[in-house]
Amino acid sequence: QVQLVESGGGLVQAGGSLRLSCAASGRTFSSGAMGWFRQAPGKEREFVGGVSWSNERTYYANSVKGRFTISRDNAKNTVYLQMNSLKPEDTAVYYCAARRGVVVVTSGRGEYDYWGQGTQVTVSS
Repeated sequence: QVQLVESGGGLVQAGGSLRLSCAASGRTFSSGAMGWFRQAPGKEREFVGGVSWSNERTYYANSVKGRFTISRDNAKNTVYLQMNSLKPEDTAVYYCAARRGVVVVTSGRGEYDYWGQGTQVTVSS
């Protein structure tokens, strides 16, 4: 059974930083893509960014480009989302997701096979 567990969410003031972690267990993702999504109240779940395990390329939504950074630790089977210069509009539940055996990062949430339970990020103004 594949499990993704996010951690690191919390409350932060605007302009602050948080680092989210997504630990994968039950299966390695040496060839699959990992993505981060977020969902604010009353809104659709949206793509934040992603990384391919195979070539380490990262991709970001325009709304977070230059502020968020995705990295990974292969040995720990963990992906990180470093969030800097946070804004109130970044407030959402953040989810990590994984594609099974597909290296291409996509922004389509329907393309991901596994999801974490989510972690709340709240940015106060």
